Amino acid sequence: MSSTLNEKELVQYIAAETGAEPESIRVVLKHEKTYINTAEANEQGEVEIDSDDLVDYVLSRKDVKLDEMTVEAVLDAEMDYLNDIGIAVDED
Repeated sequence: MSSTLNEKELVQYIAAETGAEPESIRVVLKHEKTYINTAEANEQGEVEIDSDDLVDYVLSRKDVKLDEMTVEAVLDAEMDYLNDIGIAVDED
């Protein structure tokens, strides 16, 4: 398993899984990154992200042209990809 993130491969994976256009995927991922980077850490230094809040945040950005279900699918596919390559562990 690789532990490095290949953005082009990630976008291709998400596009194949969701049918979303690569540029729309990049926009969603950009806003997701901003949301996560501005989230506050708890006492253990961990950042807990509520997926509903994240989807709402992404949908509130003016340059996001996707519907809620597609944004959710993009974020789910991203998590699947990150789990598959061993970068993330989904702690649902």
